[in-house]
Amino acid sequence: MPIAGSEIVKMLPGRKPCKDCGFPTCFAFAMKLASGGASVDKCPYLSKEVKAKLVDLLAPPIKLVTIGSRENAVKIGNEEVVYRHEKTFVHKPGIALLISDKDDNAKIEEKIKKIKELQFPWVGVTLKADLLALYFESGRKDKFLALVKKVYGSTDLGMVLISKDMDALFAARDICADRRPLLYPITKENIDKAIPKIKANLTPVGLRGEGVEELIPLTTRLKEAGIEGLVLDPGSKNLMEAIRDQTFIRRAALKQGFKPLGYPTIAFPCFMAKGGLKEIMVASTFVTKWAGVIVLSDFDQYSLLPLLVQRLNIYTDPRFPMAVQQKYYEVGEPDEHSPVLVTSNWALTYFLVSSAVEATKIPAYICVKDAEGLGVLTAWAAGKFSGDSVGAFIKKCGIGDRVKHRKLIIPGKVARIKGELEEALNREWEVIVGPRETTGIAAFLPGVAKELKGLS
Repeated sequence: MPIAGSEIVKMLPGRKPCKDCGFPTCFAFAMKLASGGASVDKCPYLSKEVKAKLVDLLAPPIKLVTIGSRENAVKIGNEEVVYRHEKTFVHKPGIALLISDKDDNAKIEEKIKKIKELQFPWVGVTLKADLLALYFESGRKDKFLALVKKVYGSTDLGMVLISKDMDALFAARDICADRRPLLYPITKENIDKAIPKIKANLTPVGLRGEGVEELIPLTTRLKEAGIEGLVLDPGSKNLMEAIRDQTFIRRAALKQGFKPLGYPTIAFPCFMAKGGLKEIMVASTFVTKWAGVIVLSDFDQYSLLPLLVQRLNIYTDPRFPMAVQQKYYEVGEPDEHSPVLVTSNWALTYFLVSSAVEATKIPAYICVKDAEGLGVLTAWAAGKFSGDSVGAFIKKCGIGDRVKHRKLIIPGKVARIKGELEEALNREWEVIVGPRETTGIAAFLPGVAKELKGLS
């Protein structure tokens, strides 16, 4: 559980205000530490023991674990609430596709191709699966290592390496260690043999127990060995057990501050419900019930997309509307005579406008003004889509360098900012009031485009 600043200040050296930490007093520094606004390293007078204790107390109740590397890194954990409505969920679960070394080459190629190609543009983001889970099932170490090498050379995705054979597991790790693969399973039977090999080249570790209670000595042992990038599998055998175990782990970590269970989890719908709709339904339960990695035996566009949309909805911060980046966007291949429209950055508004423009087959520029994710009319009412602010954005975004004309189309619902906007643009632009609804763009835009072409 988070420690209060009033408790932290008791652990500080208590010197006369030296300000060496950058804050006027120790109390101010303690309050910043408690809120995450400063690090313990800022105080040069903390002993190693106190520093280590503070780092442990200030650590998130669920450890942040990274699987994969660079742009394909999957971050899980670091969560703060049991239920999304309390604040928000932070790191969405990684969706992994299982490939067994018993699969033939055609099947392996198909799955690699599938995870590369099944990507869905959706409200300003691209939805896709994140990881490949490679399963040592054949009993032949050489075959498993060949699979790892093939996947390593074919994709940049992170990997979950699944092998009860420790020699095969760590040999596979050494092939792809730079990708930070998750090694699974480490159990009470193999932990003694595994610890020195894990420490030789640290990557995330997946622990498996026959029940939640069996995980506690494993996490404690690994933490004492300096290994903290852990992911937990309580060994749930069916969906009811899984909901019970995931709930117990989450509440123990967040409500009781029980650090031995303060790690993200991994779930295997692929082993609970072999294929089909039932497996996807089990996976959807794990999306809402806190799994950090969800491993599927297979998927297609019809099963994967609903799961990804559900994940997006659950892991979108409810405190903030979905928004797109402030800048100008190109629809089609616009040139210097193409129309220029302006709208707010609420994702739904942008995609309605861009879809309507695209449907006309007229290349155009859409200038998206940051309005904190509000729709045009709401943003105007809140003072975030005024003539002055839109004018400043148009001057700054660079659209003036892309077109020869000086005609700007604004949404009909904010027609009242026309004069103010022209003043803000020093009367260099003519502001045209567009349709009130996106459904009117189809009839409106061709006429404007024809007029602009006529000017050339």
